[in-house]
Amino acid sequence: MVLRSTDFKTDVFVDWCPGCGNFGILASLQMALAELGLESHNVVIVSGIGCSGKVPHFVKVYGVHTLHGRTLPFAQGIKISNPELEVIAVGGDGDGLGIGVGHLVNAGRRNVDMVYLIHNNGVYGLTKGQASPTLRLGLKVKAIPKPNISEAINPIMLAISAGYTFVARSYAYDVKHLKEVIKQAIQHKGLALVDILQPCPTYNDLYTKEWFAGEDRVAGTGKVVPRLYKLEEVGFDPDVHDLEEEFAKKIAAIEKAREWGDKIPIGVFYRNDLIPTFHERITKRIPYYLDNPPAKQKISDEKGAPIAHIEEFFKELRIT
Repeated sequence: MVLRSTDFKTDVFVDWCPGCGNFGILASLQMALAELGLESHNVVIVSGIGCSGKVPHFVKVYGVHTLHGRTLPFAQGIKISNPELEVIAVGGDGDGLGIGVGHLVNAGRRNVDMVYLIHNNGVYGLTKGQASPTLRLGLKVKAIPKPNISEAINPIMLAISAGYTFVARSYAYDVKHLKEVIKQAIQHKGLALVDILQPCPTYNDLYTKEWFAGEDRVAGTGKVVPRLYKLEEVGFDPDVHDLEEEFAKKIAAIEKAREWGDKIPIGVFYRNDLIPTFHERITKRIPYYLDNPPAKQKISDEKGAPIAHIEEFFKELRIT
């Protein structure tokens, strides 16, 4: 059966602000799921708190709207319990890079085979526009009384340093490009992060769609010069072909991630298919893990009495 993006739409009213970049992200995600032929009952979307937190309400798959900053540990638990599920974590820059940044860093050590989509608009949209961890030092958006006093976090650089094996960036209003990046992230074997630049027309009056389009600057020919450019169109190779070039590839990706202002790259910055996933590591220690993961174990009989014997499982995990 050929799936369409409408197969992943729910009847819940989408109540984001008009013009919000979340609409493009939602459409791209639904299109990606359809084009990959994923079945609704095999996909789980996990979100935290923020405007992006409502994504599970709008996509017809299994969904969990969990706590602020706790998106990643919840999503990892689901994937480890049932490796057959396609797990996609969704969170804003405040949720993932503020209160949840410790989880973001430690998730990179594990390389769980799942996807993390970060909605990056530079502000806390749900709580009326405070500066988020990605708003640059000295910038003043209209919702804050004085310029931002803190340095910004670069999600690309942080993810690469933390050990994510697929790191990319896209733009919410370029739905076609974002859809393709999400598809690549889902198909990647390992932990994938996609940093999604998105205008917030309500609270961020600096990073607008006009700003990203470069409409505030004109070349000598009188033509608008767009800020965004695609890495794949300039011959950038993000792939690690041999572990000996892993470090060099990370450095090249970080150098690209530093570009901001007149030139902003989008696309895949880093991809390493040579690192074992967390599931492969567990299987080496517990050979029956994939055949009988926690989600498939019968824990009670017909009367509800517990029948599971997990002592041996815990013995394998015990640190001595």
